[in-house]
Amino acid sequence: MDSGFSQRAASYFESLQESICSALTKIDGRSIFREDTWKHAHGGGGRSRVLQEGAVFEKAGVNTSSIRTPLTAATAGRLKMDAREIAASGISLVLHPLNPHVPAVHANFRFLEADNGDWWFGGGADLTPYYLYEEDARHFHGVWKSACDTADASYYPRYKKWCDEYFTVKHRGESRGIGGIFFDDLRGDFDTHFRFIQQCGNAFLGSYAPIVERRRAATYGERERRWQLQRRGRYAEFNLVYDRGTVFGLETEGRVESILMSLPPLARWDYNAVPEPGSSEEKLLAVLRQPKSWI
Repeated sequence: MDSGFSQRAASYFESLQESICSALTKIDGRSIFREDTWKHAHGGGGRSRVLQEGAVFEKAGVNTSSIRTPLTAATAGRLKMDAREIAASGISLVLHPLNPHVPAVHANFRFLEADNGDWWFGGGADLTPYYLYEEDARHFHGVWKSACDTADASYYPRYKKWCDEYFTVKHRGESRGIGGIFFDDLRGDFDTHFRFIQQCGNAFLGSYAPIVERRRAATYGERERRWQLQRRGRYAEFNLVYDRGTVFGLETEGRVESILMSLPPLARWDYNAVPEPGSSEEKLLAVLRQPKSWI
């Protein structure tokens, strides 16, 4: 694990954190990011940045980490690899807006390198609206298709499908949101895949910021807020039950506060909450139960 690959990846993720946090602070206009640095028990650590109770973002987290950790038999088995130690670097961000007309968004880009010489990149970005605006969906997917196309025209259709399949709340029979891209196990030429990761990381703000500006001033009331909190409950269910990053972080003794940064500050689990027929809420559910193409 002394190839230098991990350090190159970690340096990029840290610079990306700086640029994203700077831009989000300007977008919010009221609150700033609080920063915590932490050390991992087996080497390395991370830098967590969280903005709370802002004008736009009720909670926004942008975390980086670069750690070394031994692998348990269970974790090695799930990763399908014969290794005893792994180095993991990455950036993970989750933004929970206050206005229900502004969608939540998640992105993660990571590099892992094992002591047996194996390494790979993974990542992705996905959008979780509470109210469906097709203009926003087309914009988000269009930016990620463009980012994918710079590397390989086959990436977007493959990674869009992978995203739809991965971000499924199986016990609810619905997707967490309207997808984006998701990929893992990118191996081969480091420089080729690293350029793709950088293209994706640099595309994030362009995929999301225009949507925020279009929706941040939209009016809403108690009904829209209640629906938003109910959908956040679904978001929390996915992250706590199915998300591989959450499981990996907890199993490798990561910082719990940073791992669970992804959870919304408020959520609801109203009993048997069913939207009215023909409503905007039902329109969203129809898409979540049957993902569609946005390009």
